Amino acid sequence: MQHGTHLTPRSPRRRRRTATAVALSALTLGGMASLPAPTATAADTGTPNGDVIANLWQWNWASVAKECTDTLDPAGYGAVQVAPPEESLKQGNLYWWDVYQPYSYKLDSRFGSESDFKKMVDTCHGAGIEVYTDAVINHTAAQTGTGYAGTTIGNQYDTPDYDPADSDDCKKTIANWSDQQEVQNCELLGMPDLDTSEPGVREKIAGFLNKQIDLGVDGFRVDAAKHIPTADLNAIVGSLHTTGAGDAPYVTQEVYPGNPPALGDYYGNGDVLDFTYAAAMKSQFSGGDIANLSSFGSSWGLADEEHSNTFVTNHDTERNGYTLSYKDGATATLANVFQLARGYGRPSVYAAWKFDQSDQAPPNDGSGFVTGTDCSGSWSCLDRDTAITGMVGWHNAAAGKAVTDWQSPGSNVIGFGRGDVGFVAINNSSSANTHTYTTSVPDGTYDNVAGEGSVTVSGGKVELTVPAKGAVAFHTS
Repeated sequence: MQHGTHLTPRSPRRRRRTATAVALSALTLGGMASLPAPTATAADTGTPNGDVIANLWQWNWASVAKECTDTLDPAGYGAVQVAPPEESLKQGNLYWWDVYQPYSYKLDSRFGSESDFKKMVDTCHGAGIEVYTDAVINHTAAQTGTGYAGTTIGNQYDTPDYDPADSDDCKKTIANWSDQQEVQNCELLGMPDLDTSEPGVREKIAGFLNKQIDLGVDGFRVDAAKHIPTADLNAIVGSLHTTGAGDAPYVTQEVYPGNPPALGDYYGNGDVLDFTYAAAMKSQFSGGDIANLSSFGSSWGLADEEHSNTFVTNHDTERNGYTLSYKDGATATLANVFQLARGYGRPSVYAAWKFDQSDQAPPNDGSGFVTGTDCSGSWSCLDRDTAITGMVGWHNAAAGKAVTDWQSPGSNVIGFGRGDVGFVAINNSSSANTHTYTTSVPDGTYDNVAGEGSVTVSGGKVELTVPAKGAVAFHTS
């Protein structure tokens, strides 16, 4: 696998899953009643793990491991993205952003010990799921104090891993966002900016990442990549070990919108997080008309498809209003259904905790150590949603197929297929919609993979009643 390319599944094993065979039940996303239960069942061979990334943001290591075996593997996810694993600042309020202020490169964090981390990686690999970590390598912590592993720092420029000379000379917070020199060499939110032009600094960063690769990690989300000169980041990426599967590690980079630098400057290092994609999902699913998505593609100002890592929301954008979030309920879920169905770049599905205040700490034991994920309580586990797990399999089955049979029978109602493999109808309106769609899927009876029941295609037509804020999807595999 080359840098910037999409995931090659680790293992093309096929698993058996139980699927329904008759009687249509429409997918419901907002608590609406479903149609009658199916009357019979049949066996399905399932699909191999694909390229979808589950972003389990700030789940502890034990919870991630369990999710890999219980949810991600059966659904067909290809990888899990996890929180920064290094020791970080532990300030009094235990805020979530502690973990983006590194104290040391010890793999001993609020999510568990290095041993816990290794067990998580091994468990996920056993389920065929690759593991990507959030790599905070642009800077060290702005605040002095004590870290989660007990490291004490009295001078923010002098840490266990770096001396004051390892920081850039610009010791001020970024103020002029139009000046690339300042954006990439001054301090993001007052955090000491590492001088990545120095070979010794690059060597330490690569060593930190290689330690993770040697423990089984398969790739990285590079935090604040926009603030690292692309040539410096390229040198670091070029120093990384191959993974246990013999591949170059997968790399996706956080390059927040707004020049300089240009998004395309980072394509040589790997994928980029596609913020414009996420903004488009909000504009069309919240206040727009999803029928406009008929022309969706690179002309919308998206990242190059080969390097686009798409998402509907992430931890920053759900807090600043840039994108949809779990607080948008069924609307956000439908946007994720579209993401998985439409196909563009490499998709991520985000799952984290519910919050009332932007800085709020994750659920923890009172000392900051994150407690087990409880999807019936304070966590929002979209990765488990029936609509999403079904659409992950749908996405895998339709990989490589062109968008076909686009139809819009009403405002905020669409239906489309991917070649002759699958078809999906999405209703983002406030009323149920019944329509007879044209589809290239061969005649036959198919499971509604995002819910219960089945649907029958006859003569290249399929009649679907899709509830308000709901969808129906089926495919041939």
